[in-house]
Order: sequence, then C-alpha cells, then structure tokens
Amino acid sequence: MSQLTKPLANYVHTRRAGGLIFVAGQGCRDPLTNTYAGLTLNPDGTVASYDIRAQALGVLTNIERALKAEGCDRSHIVDVNVFLTDMKDFEAMNEVWNKFFEGKATPTRTTVAVRQLPGLNFVEMKAIAKS
Repeated sequence: MSQLTKPLANYVHTRRAGGLIFVAGQGCRDPLTNTYAGLTLNPDGTVASYDIRAQALGVLTNIERALKAEGCDRSHIVDVNVFLTDMKDFEAMNEVWNKFFEGKATPTRTTVAVRQLPGLNFVEMKAIAKS
C-alpha cells in the first residue's frame, strides 16, 4: 500500500521544478487506515470534537512522507502555508510545529484562516522544499 494518501481529485502530491519540490496541500488523513487524526465523531458521523495537535502532527507527517517519496525529509522544507479553520487553534498548532522542527532550520511560514477544508480536516499545509 502507498505511504501517501489517495488524492481527492486528479493531482499529484509532489511536483519538481527548478530544484524545488512543491508539495500539494496535505491534510491529516492516514494513508494506511484512511482515517482522520484527532477526531471524535457522533453516532451520525458528524464531528463531536477534534484535537488540533493530533491533526497538525498528522499533516506534518504526511508532508514528510511526500518528501520521503522524493528522497528528501523535513530539513529540505523552505516554506509552508498553513490553513486553519479556526484561529483559536493557532497556539496549539504552533506547539506541534515547534516540536516538529525543534533543533532544525525552520522554514518560512504563512498561516491564514479559511472557512472550511476538504474532508474532516481542520488544518491543512502545503510546502515547498529544496531538492
């Protein structure tokens, strides 16, 4: 089985161009179980609660998986765009970010709030890495 999630449309996870690797927006869906990290669901399948820390770690792990498929790792990341559905999650997402990049050269980053994300994601990130 692939170590990358199946895209929700006709696109690739990564694209190389000019010495850079562009990583498509990644959510927290686990490629092995096809489940979303950090969710508690109601019996009707709606979201009862979510853990943004678990979701953020799932997203960063998926970015690293995509880079691994290109022969790289998190140390190659130079820029990340973060999309949050609620800015109240900013501090908790930062905790995960800081731990993930602890002791490493950190990439530049932009974080924006969005109204909604695909699937059951409450955070999504896209990245650019050097090859």
